[in-house]
Amino acid sequence: MAPLLYNDFKKLVTHRTPLIDVRAPIEFEKGAFPTAVNLPLMDNKERELVGIRYKNNGNQAALKLGHELVSNKIKEQRIKAWIDYIKNNPNTMLYCFRGGQRSAISQQWLHESGYPIVRLKGGYKAFRNYLIQELDSMQNRFRPIMLGGYTGSGKTLLLQELNNSIDLEKLAKHRGSTFGRHIDPQPTQINFENQLAFSLLQKLEQNHKKLIFEDESRHIGQVHLPNNFFNLISQGELVVLETSFYERVEITFNEYVTQAQSQYNRQYPETGFLEWADDIQKSLNRIQKKLGGKRYKELTTIFKNACNEQKINRNSQEHKAWIEELLKEYYDPMYDYQLSQRAKQITFRGNKNELKEYLQNKQAIN
Repeated sequence: MAPLLYNDFKKLVTHRTPLIDVRAPIEFEKGAFPTAVNLPLMDNKERELVGIRYKNNGNQAALKLGHELVSNKIKEQRIKAWIDYIKNNPNTMLYCFRGGQRSAISQQWLHESGYPIVRLKGGYKAFRNYLIQELDSMQNRFRPIMLGGYTGSGKTLLLQELNNSIDLEKLAKHRGSTFGRHIDPQPTQINFENQLAFSLLQKLEQNHKKLIFEDESRHIGQVHLPNNFFNLISQGELVVLETSFYERVEITFNEYVTQAQSQYNRQYPETGFLEWADDIQKSLNRIQKKLGGKRYKELTTIFKNACNEQKINRNSQEHKAWIEELLKEYYDPMYDYQLSQRAKQITFRGNKNELKEYLQNKQAIN
């Protein structure tokens, strides 16, 4: 069988081609691609044993052990898993780390089973290098527009209504603030970068000349924006979403209390509220020094009173009290300073409708 190889990585991204990653789970967890599913040729233990044999006795001995470990029923199960996935995703391709023996063996077994499949030339490493190079070479490929505004302004809600936006916080699974942790863990740095590269390339394929991002710092929770990409977008024009304080409190309450508590309750049916309250308190603790002792104690008291009111009377509205204080005393002064440092970049201010119209007109003028 002549090997079926493929290395048009751009098309893999723009066509969102399904991929089977035959690396061990431990490798997949460190970093993979948004369109990939992990159906390994060897599990973690088998891979470890083969690696030891390779180190001690060389390639042929390692290959022999691999075939011994993955044989009979185990081999049948793994081939069946690949075939089941291919049946649901007929244009699937596969890869291992370097496009070497693991993907070649998997490809051969599938061919022998009547399911010829294409594998990626150079494997994970080559595709990953391509995405890194693309992220590093975005200069002059689009004009960035940064969407700013006070905490709770509804920037994310506006981004969702624009077809030339990329939601960095969604990719990072973090709201980009001290209180921004989601219940689901953040992606690894590698996975965040891969997701970002996929999103950028797909938007560029749609011929967008301007792309809109929320005005973020380099770090979004525990992941960070690649240096070249951050430098590019941070130098773009800045538009500011203006929202009334009352609306901001409502938006923040809905996201950080109502929606967040629902997520915690789904994850922890018995203790969801307590888990949520503990995370909010930990977030308050992290900014204790910045708040100052007196203000920290006041906010903690207001928060605990709101929690007690919700537990006793099932009334969550009292949480708006600590949200109001947090916005006025912590977030707003901090953002006022940040905005003052970038006053020359601001090209427009307006409410949601005004800003949406402005951005849509900007997109129309390429």
